[in-house]
Amino acid sequence: MAEEFVRSLARGLAVIKAFDSGAPELTLSEVARATGLTRAAARRFLLTLVELGYVRTDGRLFALSPRVLELGYAYLSGLTLPEVALPHLERLVAEVHESASVSVLDPPDIVYVARVPATRIMRVTISIGTRFPAHSASMGRVLLAWLPAAGLEAYYARATLERHTSRTVTTRARLDAELARVRAQGWALVDQELEEGLRSIAAPIRDRTGEVVAAVNVSTHASRTSVESARRDLLPPLLATAARIEADLHSTGATRRLPLLAT
Repeated sequence: MAEEFVRSLARGLAVIKAFDSGAPELTLSEVARATGLTRAAARRFLLTLVELGYVRTDGRLFALSPRVLELGYAYLSGLTLPEVALPHLERLVAEVHESASVSVLDPPDIVYVARVPATRIMRVTISIGTRFPAHSASMGRVLLAWLPAAGLEAYYARATLERHTSRTVTTRARLDAELARVRAQGWALVDQELEEGLRSIAAPIRDRTGEVVAAVNVSTHASRTSVESARRDLLPPLLATAARIEADLHSTGATRRLPLLAT
């Protein structure tokens, strides 16, 4: 595979990925530093992206243009799951008055493919395409829990179990124990491991064969929802929502294989 690797394409994608919510505008020097490219190489890639319409510049600062959304649109628009899940998420949010989302696994992260916000409970803005580390997110725990053994080994080979708060699980032994708990009970609750004050509870979404292809969650703030009330008040409607999403996927024949970790 090494001889088929296109290094210039990888570098161009690295330039695009250098921009994020924390750095929406960058100078040439900042792009070079973020990507490890020389200034000359970074300049060539940036000017090429400007010419193609994916980056805009005022002569000093560079920023992504809306056209960059085209790069992900073909994939996202082909997914039937978000379309099927959205009305169920809206119903769930109306019932529990908390934000609800659906994500898939793209190791070592989860990627949001559908979301209905209720209130802004995190400092980080969540939108379609947002990624979070799987090990510290409730939907990530669900998606990891039902990976086959080879898939889980491949995940651990790539993942860094980074600490986000004092509660974050950062060792394989503890994460394995949590994943076993999730499989046994059929859902995951993560308490302030991704961000202080954030509690979330998630359930699996299965295809017709019973394979877990996505996860749905409800997020809340610790100041208004205890762990006990999350189990009592949020879990039942969450599980009912997961069942309704599955039923619609199965009845419409809309289940399309989503990007889980290759085994």
